[in-house]
Amino acid sequence: MAFDIDMIKGVYANMAERVDKAREIVGKPLTLSEKILYSHLWDGNPTKAFTRGKDYVDFAPDRIACQDATAQMALLQFMQAGKPKVAVPTTVHCDHLIQAKNGAEADLKFANTSSAEVFDFLESVSNKYGIGFWKPGAGIIHQVVLENYAFPGGMMIGTDSHTVNAGGLGMVAIGVGGADAVDVMAGMAWELKFPKLIGVRLTGTISGWTAPKDVILKVAEILTVKGGTGAIVEYFGPGAKALSCTGKGTICNMGAEIGATTSTFGYDESMERYLRATDRADVADAANEIKEYLTADADVYANPENYFDQVIDIDLSKLGPLLNGPFTPDLSTSVGDEMTEKANSNDWPIQVEWGLIGSCTNSSYEDLSRASSIAQQALDKGLKIKAELGINPGSEQVRFTAERDGILETFEKLDAKIFTNACGPCIGQWARYSDPKNAPKNSIVHSFNRNFAKRADGNPNTHAFVASPEITAAIAIAGRLDFNPITDTLINEEGQEVKFDEPTGWELPPKGFEVEDAGFLAPMEDGSGVTVAVSKDSERLQLLEPFVPIKDEELMGAKLLIKAFGKCTTDHISMAGPWLRFRGHLDNIANNTLIGAVNAFNKKTNFVKNQLTGEYDGVPDTQRAYKAKGIKSVVIGDHNYGEGSSREHAAMQPRHLGVAAVIVKSFARIHETNLKKQGMLGLTFANENDYDLIQEDDTFNFIDIADFAPDKPLTIEIVHSDGSKDTIKANHTYNAAQIGWYREGSALNVIKRENAA
Repeated sequence: MAFDIDMIKGVYANMAERVDKAREIVGKPLTLSEKILYSHLWDGNPTKAFTRGKDYVDFAPDRIACQDATAQMALLQFMQAGKPKVAVPTTVHCDHLIQAKNGAEADLKFANTSSAEVFDFLESVSNKYGIGFWKPGAGIIHQVVLENYAFPGGMMIGTDSHTVNAGGLGMVAIGVGGADAVDVMAGMAWELKFPKLIGVRLTGTISGWTAPKDVILKVAEILTVKGGTGAIVEYFGPGAKALSCTGKGTICNMGAEIGATTSTFGYDESMERYLRATDRADVADAANEIKEYLTADADVYANPENYFDQVIDIDLSKLGPLLNGPFTPDLSTSVGDEMTEKANSNDWPIQVEWGLIGSCTNSSYEDLSRASSIAQQALDKGLKIKAELGINPGSEQVRFTAERDGILETFEKLDAKIFTNACGPCIGQWARYSDPKNAPKNSIVHSFNRNFAKRADGNPNTHAFVASPEITAAIAIAGRLDFNPITDTLINEEGQEVKFDEPTGWELPPKGFEVEDAGFLAPMEDGSGVTVAVSKDSERLQLLEPFVPIKDEELMGAKLLIKAFGKCTTDHISMAGPWLRFRGHLDNIANNTLIGAVNAFNKKTNFVKNQLTGEYDGVPDTQRAYKAKGIKSVVIGDHNYGEGSSREHAAMQPRHLGVAAVIVKSFARIHETNLKKQGMLGLTFANENDYDLIQEDDTFNFIDIADFAPDKPLTIEIVHSDGSKDTIKANHTYNAAQIGWYREGSALNVIKRENAA
């Protein structure tokens, strides 16, 4: 039986009426995305049609999911909100703080010791406030959500950018910062700019070496890392219906890499099969009763150009396996000749040192079974694996079932290392090197979603390529980036030339899923007696103090902290990897603020000019010097600033250190919202070329900040060291409520005041 089945039935009970009303108001057939959005309005039944990409709308999500790294700060904030219990079903998943090194058993034991303080805190907070708790080793948040909580037609938010994975079960699932989650936990509305809609029509059939992963790798090539910003991507067509549910999840998962708000598929038979296989027949039965409301109206998919802002066509029969990378998830290359040419011309290392299968993107039973079919062929054909191979099962249920069915044993016979059911290398939790900064140039292939520099192992010289699990397995066995398993042969240990057959696998386990202990702890019905203790001497956890509002006069004479050059993701602003240990201690983790950003004036990282001394120092050190003198500072950035994970630390850390404004060419959606939530100014250059005006010793005067208002650009005077000045305009997307957050110091300050009233 499903978790929260009464809540799900309640959503379905209201859906028909609300969708019918929305269709009447909009005056035309509706996409699935619109049906879900209009049926989750905070005010209930729709009363007006919203303008895509313009109107801010209050929504009422059905549930929340938090992973352990971001849950710490989210729950520390929720503890200040004055509520005895979360207002909507919420779960916490311990999957980010487990480092991959020696294998599942040893790594989990080490994590349970080294992060015991954090896990105990999360378990006790969950127990106190009515939150479901998934223990370390239970699985990766998004796979666990797909198996247990996702349901067609639902809306959820999560404190991780890959929350979008649940679109594989027909949800609108959106990654948010922890402050957004706190709003909903506290019983408040959740605000989102009504998204634009991108339709992706899939025709033909996937076969052979092509996998669902290749669909999103192709979409990333077409849309690039920012082409989906502000939009929901809705997949449809005969090719979409032919995909498995977990395959759909893979495609939705990597929608985060194109900046999309989320991605989704209409409810179909593959979703029903998955629901029944994961012991949720009650959800499938309920969904079947209103299934016409859980997909788009017929004319939408028949004539998509009339209903979507953009339509993309992909013929799956013509799609081949792809490798995306290095250093960006949208650089797409076909396996074989094209990769050989690109690798040679760009001096990418041909030898592959590691293949990694798993992460929230590709760790399902189907993924492992297809990859294991390649591993089994290597054993049968006498091939010795040339690269090292690591496997991260997506959940304890997947791991237990895969072990029962001999899948993990096949990998182990090939000398693969089975890591814990956790994120591991995908989010930088990989003890590959003792000194990653000085590690050698090399190539790895993985089935993860992100491949920014230093992402997996901390080594800036690691060239990471994203591929399907089966391609990852084949290339790891061959040990070469230029290997094409469709056409190329390998020499086995007997000197014979052998060739791989096409991969095979199971959409769902033939004997059904099985697990002895899934790792779930239900909260107490009444947690009022639970004590949540945080030591004042802790290096890992720190109770929060409310942010103080930024005064208008403090924005006269603000100093430049850094002018970031090129890509500046949340990994650059607040690194993961070993820094994850400080995710619950704002002052300690602030010591990594912007240390990965490239200074435009010297092309170095963590090396900026302190205008008070004229000396160069690390970014956090320089900012702390400004803070000690009561001086606010400004960060300048390029396009898509804040791309990547949803981590609110990338906003909270600069705020904590005294950064008042971030001015960029364009923002990634989640990061812009996070800046607003923390009471900062997130601004964009009205003229992108004004980025070039910024000099190293600049001081900023926000001369009309007193008149900060919606739809009114701000005027900023830039004073250069020689006394000359430039005056520029900066645009913003703040509405009246968000300006209220800024004026009161943070969105949380507003919530606390309203709860106290």
